Amino acid sequence: MSTPDSTSMAAALSIAGSDSGGAAGIQADLLTFAACGVYGTTAITAVTAQNHVSISSVHPVPAAAVRAQIDQVLAYYPVRAIKIGMLLNTEIIEAVADFVASPHKLPVVVDPVMISSSGAMLLEPASLQVLTQKLLPNAALITPNFDEAAVLLGGKPEATPIAMEHAAIALARQFGTAVLLKGGHFPLDPVQDVLAGPEGVRAKMRSARINGVDTHGGGCRLAAAITAHLALGLGLVEAVEQGHAYLQVMLSTPQYIKSRAVLRQTWP
Repeated sequence: MSTPDSTSMAAALSIAGSDSGGAAGIQADLLTFAACGVYGTTAITAVTAQNHVSISSVHPVPAAAVRAQIDQVLAYYPVRAIKIGMLLNTEIIEAVADFVASPHKLPVVVDPVMISSSGAMLLEPASLQVLTQKLLPNAALITPNFDEAAVLLGGKPEATPIAMEHAAIALARQFGTAVLLKGGHFPLDPVQDVLAGPEGVRAKMRSARINGVDTHGGGCRLAAAITAHLALGLGLVEAVEQGHAYLQVMLSTPQYIKSRAVLRQTWP
């Protein structure tokens, strides 16, 4: 198989952890990039032993090796946008933040992965300050969920649509960049996602809550879909809207495993 060139296919780079279960992290990002018509490249930050319900171990990749992966990818492939997921520790965050602060001129989407859906910590507590001070202010977009927003704001937002808007704006002003506050963890129906900048709300996306869906990896796929559409040349608002639409299709498609019970019955 030949590799793409700059005239045939845009590429996107995922800087994230590997999910042995294939539903999140690097594996989910590559599937999403391909589904959106973008060639996927990677810089792996950690190797995890996990499935849909638990994580038994997490092993970081040396920070120098993470940066070497990034440099090798960008030296050859026509990367047009970058998605950043799990970074795990201070050394990796600093290595990635140094790259993001360099004049590469590529849009960077940061999914601030801190806690897995199964409750495992995916960011060392001492690394939070480095993440918030060195990386997040240089992103084009940050995509926190309810729990991550609570950590970044220092307290949980109220579970109301207007409180979500205020929280998204507060985060955008805190980091000086656009924020997509994801509503899946808010107890609201319909689910609301809010895109805001320091100047205020830019877009709101609502969708009916789909019951019985296993959403493990949903945040990874959303951020990856947004990144893919940025790589295809869309503006930020349109890329977010297209990413949101992609996720809704994915969650409502019968071919996708919709519950842990079905998963266990299908692959015992």
